Amino acid sequence: MMVRRLIILMLMLAVAVPAFGQTDRKEVRKGNREFKKENWQNSEIDYKKALLKDSLSNAANFNLGNTYYRMENYSEADRYYAAVSDSLDRAGRGAESYFNQGDSYLKQRNWQAAIEAFKNSLRRNPDDMDAKSNLAYAQKMLEKDQQGGGGQNQDQNQDQNNQNNQNQQNQDNQDQQNQDQNQDNQDQNQDQNDQNQQNQDNQDQQDQNQDSQGSGEQPKISPQAAQQILQAIQDQEKQTQDKVKKEKALKQKSKQKDKNW
Repeated sequence: MMVRRLIILMLMLAVAVPAFGQTDRKEVRKGNREFKKENWQNSEIDYKKALLKDSLSNAANFNLGNTYYRMENYSEADRYYAAVSDSLDRAGRGAESYFNQGDSYLKQRNWQAAIEAFKNSLRRNPDDMDAKSNLAYAQKMLEKDQQGGGGQNQDQNQDQNNQNNQNQQNQDNQDQQNQDQNQDNQDQNQDQNDQNQQNQDNQDQQDQNQDSQGSGEQPKISPQAAQQILQAIQDQEKQTQDKVKKEKALKQKSKQKDKNW
């Protein structure tokens, strides 16, 4: 009901520009056409152009307030409504001005300001049922806030809690990412250190071998290598002994043949 009433009021203003007695109406009429098309930004520009030519233009100020209302910029809407409240009141349109102000305050959950605005509207038009309904709603919401049963404070607290939870979640995610990155860096550093140590060991061994060769000293042999060399020598000696035995056996056999013959 509140939104529908505001739209009807806007369209009434769009065709009632002459009632405000403006000295320049070209930009106002152009802004009204853009407003009907719901081109809020274009209508904002046109109304501001009208105000540059006539800063006291009731139609430009009030319709610009309506434009900001539709753009959900309620603080700006309040400013332009307030700029023409007195002059609109003298022109017999104060009830409409205060009604729109009350609607804007309701959107901002500013119950006390909305109550005052709807009261002012009803003082100028006591039969306005929409204003009475909105006044009762604002009074009920203010009472709930005062009793701590909900309303703006509770919603703000909930929003703050949600924001805090989201911030904490983001911080936890960032901490985990930093921890993972640090672990990766440590692993990379360890791998690099291991590689450097291996390279150093190889270089030390190579330097040691070169020093041994240059000084005429025999390089040191590990026990395992020494055992392998000893085993190779023993195998070679055994092969030699076996060969000698075979040659002796052949000679003996040859002699036996000769003797038999």
